[in-house]
Amino acid sequence: MRIKYVLILLTLCLTMPQVAIAQKKKEVAIQLYSVRDLINKGGDLNQILKNLADMGYTSVETANYNDGKFYGKTPREFKQMVEKNGMTVLSSHCSRGLSDEELASGNLTEALKWWDQCIAAHKTAGMEYIVTPYLSVPNTLKDLQTYCDYYNEIGKRCKAAGLKYGYHNHAHEFKKVEDKELMLDYMLQHTNPEYVFFQMDVYWVVRGQNSPVDYFNKYPGRFAMLHVKDHREIGQSGMVGYDAIFKHTEQAGVRHIVAEIENYSFPVEESVKRSLDYLLESPFVKASYSK
Repeated sequence: MRIKYVLILLTLCLTMPQVAIAQKKKEVAIQLYSVRDLINKGGDLNQILKNLADMGYTSVETANYNDGKFYGKTPREFKQMVEKNGMTVLSSHCSRGLSDEELASGNLTEALKWWDQCIAAHKTAGMEYIVTPYLSVPNTLKDLQTYCDYYNEIGKRCKAAGLKYGYHNHAHEFKKVEDKELMLDYMLQHTNPEYVFFQMDVYWVVRGQNSPVDYFNKYPGRFAMLHVKDHREIGQSGMVGYDAIFKHTEQAGVRHIVAEIENYSFPVEESVKRSLDYLLESPFVKASYSK
């Protein structure tokens, strides 16, 4: 009988690490801007993607769409490279701003031609989401309204192609336009939820002296994606309050989380791995938000 118990204990000891590993498997995308130093110095993109997948990242968000290509690869080549390394292509940061003439006239014809080509390339690359990553504070509410109309039309075209379109915030969107309206609130109120979602960067909301949870409650369901970021590695600063944020993801409408690491305390690959490990080991982060 004693031998039987010893065998049971040995079996448990051998299987527990495997169970722990399985429990740690979570859907976490990485914004490839996080490894820009490796890519920009001529690093092997295929090897970089493989290393990210080996760490446990499950999908990628790009930040290098240009002339119909992603990191110098055609949409099809990029999709194949990502998938070959065991990840999926989730989303992309790209934008086409409006000229002064376009803002003044409200004529979006040329801008939308660019977007038609952009959307086609992203669809071929297997993207689910396209995100505009930045808009300077407009001089007038009229200009901001023109951008809201523009984003609604882009979102409408994305939806027709089977993609979703969103906007990613920084801290400056918490400034007032014409000393009247907070930029972010105006955008949330004047874009159509059917066509435009918001990718909340939780770090920049906090740096803008606001509460992500307050925005989840005020605009429920608008935040289909979260950019999970910190001053350096995720969880490093202690200032963001991730536990409270992740308790309210259902209210926010979150479907995906994307890690972005802009500054480092360690070599790049160690930094992005430590950031992922923080999310994998945090009990408040679910295995998936898309299921």
